[in-house]
Amino acid sequence: MSFTLAIVGRPNVGKSTLFNRLVGRKLALVDDQPGVTRDLREGDAKLFDLRFTVIDTAGLEEVTDDSLQGRMRRLTERAVDMADISLFLIDGRVGVTPSDETFAEILRKKGKTVIVGVNKAEGKAGDGGAIEAWSLGLGEPIRLSAEHGEGIDDLYRALLPFEEQFAARAVEDAPIVEVEISEEEAESEEEDLSWTPSDKHPLQIAVIGRPNAGKSTLINKILGFDRLLTGPEAGITRDAISVRTDWNGVPTRIFDTAGMRKKGKVVEKLEKLSVADGLRAVRFAEVVVVLLDVEIPFETQDLRICDFAETEGRAVVVAINKWDLEEEKQEKLAELKEMFERLLPQLRGAPLVTISGKTGRGLDRLHEAILKAHAVWNRRISTARLNTWLGAMTEAHPPPAPGGKRIRLRYMTQVKTRPPGFVVMCSHPEDMPDSYRRYLVNGLRDHFDMPGTPIRLTLRSQGDKNPFKNPKWHAPSRLRKHIDKKG
Repeated sequence: MSFTLAIVGRPNVGKSTLFNRLVGRKLALVDDQPGVTRDLREGDAKLFDLRFTVIDTAGLEEVTDDSLQGRMRRLTERAVDMADISLFLIDGRVGVTPSDETFAEILRKKGKTVIVGVNKAEGKAGDGGAIEAWSLGLGEPIRLSAEHGEGIDDLYRALLPFEEQFAARAVEDAPIVEVEISEEEAESEEEDLSWTPSDKHPLQIAVIGRPNAGKSTLINKILGFDRLLTGPEAGITRDAISVRTDWNGVPTRIFDTAGMRKKGKVVEKLEKLSVADGLRAVRFAEVVVVLLDVEIPFETQDLRICDFAETEGRAVVVAINKWDLEEEKQEKLAELKEMFERLLPQLRGAPLVTISGKTGRGLDRLHEAILKAHAVWNRRISTARLNTWLGAMTEAHPPPAPGGKRIRLRYMTQVKTRPPGFVVMCSHPEDMPDSYRRYLVNGLRDHFDMPGTPIRLTLRSQGDKNPFKNPKWHAPSRLRKHIDKKG
């Protein structure tokens, strides 16, 4: 990416709508009510042949205290400091307000490159606002309609002069990466094909949980600075924000998600959009960290969240947050382990880690648990080992014979990873009871050391290969014609 563009302005002037248009996807939540965006959201923008990073910010408020609005404003000012160019957006139908003049003065003092955009300026309704924008003293304003895509070509021409300037700097700052692979490594075929995260394909982690469990605080501690908006209020995070970092030497992308309440309590449209955004982040992730509050762990909603992550086939790590507040740690830990095994049998063996997102205690153990869960999620087992194991399992406990028909398990192979998926060829797969399926899945977990990860086991009929069983369809073409004529 050549440069970074931050979109700033008052609430409800269309910043998120323009952000979505530039990135080509509906990443940011958009609603008619003001103040939807609270965190900084970054995206890879594409504007004709220009490629750059765009930052969607919270609406600027004339508040400087430690309230939620004040914290949002400080986060937006930090985005201006991070960006190379600021696109100051105003509402063309409202015109220049006193707040716009105040924020224009702040941008002017920061000495950053500022471009003024007049949004919602389609038709005659935006003429007045476009003319008033000259009074801000920040250069020629650009008339835009983020909703309808008008004025995008003018924005392109305004950004084009900065392309060569910042592109040259990006080339100078780019690190040189050399990868050397020996012939033995290139030719070897290991049974366990472990995938290694890289800058191009980082390890993707989603942190999910109920509101006020401490998800944003935990991610800020991992990053080492306050990148995400936090506070005592529940439900601060609305968008599923992804941030990239190098966590203990591992390239990582972490998704912060909105708190998920019980479905019956989610009535507002905006909260429904936030929860849907968080569920989409889980589908993008490889490892899901389910964050629980130590004071109220394993509530009904926690169990639903864990079950959703397992159903989506993601590697799951359960983290108990706010461990620094617990006094009787040994007794509490034993109680948590007992509850985990009893309430979440489908995640038997998954890592259970106690942490403190506020102090950073336990983050090393959390990182190790995530890497282990990810390695198991990517594990591949050879067909020879699987069939040796299958023979031992069926000998120890033969399959049932419903209706007097013995179910014969012929052979087994692994067809996919992420999560591990296996196919067993057998006779009468439709008659196989669920109890025997669980017997095989639990045996896979124990014998091949795959605790906690979802395992997909499919039973498939091998079919009858006898070519003489139905001569009408298996005989040569001339003979089939003869059979058809004879009836």
